[in-house]
Amino acid sequence: MRLVSLLPSATEIVYALGLGEDLVGVTFECDEPPSARVDKTVVVGGRDTRGMAPGEIDAYVRGQFAAGADLYTLHAGALAALDPQLILTQDLCRVCALPSGHVEDALKHLGCRADVLSLDPHDLDQVLGTILEVGARAGVPERAERLVAGLRARLAAVADAVGGRPRRRVLVVEWVDPPFTAGHWVPDLVTAAGGEPVAAHPGARSLETTWPALVTARPEVVVVSPCGFHLDGAVEQAERIAPRFPGAEVWAIDADGIVVRPGPRLVDGVEALAAILHPGAVPDRPDRVRRI
Repeated sequence: MRLVSLLPSATEIVYALGLGEDLVGVTFECDEPPSARVDKTVVVGGRDTRGMAPGEIDAYVRGQFAAGADLYTLHAGALAALDPQLILTQDLCRVCALPSGHVEDALKHLGCRADVLSLDPHDLDQVLGTILEVGARAGVPERAERLVAGLRARLAAVADAVGGRPRRRVLVVEWVDPPFTAGHWVPDLVTAAGGEPVAAHPGARSLETTWPALVTARPEVVVVSPCGFHLDGAVEQAERIAPRFPGAEVWAIDADGIVVRPGPRLVDGVEALAAILHPGAVPDRPDRVRRI
């Protein structure tokens, strides 16, 4: 089956299911695994925001939306040339990826008859469910079931390791300029890691807030997990906001790697958070987190 992924998390799911060779099209942001860009056609482009400060990125996004413009460009001709059978897309977040409606409109215009699967999980359990959906639609349901069973076993192991330990108050900051709180599946990661999420919106969108409101939440641990950034970028931003929380531990985490992309590596995120909240209960993940 010829597969096209229009979001990085779907690309990760495809590879985790052993379908990397069937993947023919990706986005310009698909960077995991590194082989995802080898011999693949890039069918979605967008602005490279590397080197831009969070406030500059926020201003750019708001400006695009105010002008009625899109953040992503679908290379429709390239997509049609691939003659895909299954396209993986989303409707969850206009900032994160191209909406599925744009894809379906383009396919109708081009006369393509590909199957379009929109992956729109709102919590951790639904993220695992999307893996099963992709596996079923791609013809490898047994692989998906084994993968999800393994991920659930890892989650159960973390639950056993941290069970009975005090739950510390955890604030996850998904953006710093302006500040946004944690939403969708991110609070679930904190709960699964043995923490108590504060100023969070489980299963709902991340919301803009203020620094005084976040300080008032009295977090014991602050985790800076900026969408679109890996560990180095998170560290730089965490260092800037740490003085706002003098009584809390402040940590940076590899956001794009293990927190904000709804794929199999969210379980890595749970394990990394558990190591922060309950030292010694689970193995440390120094490659994914750093204390400020």
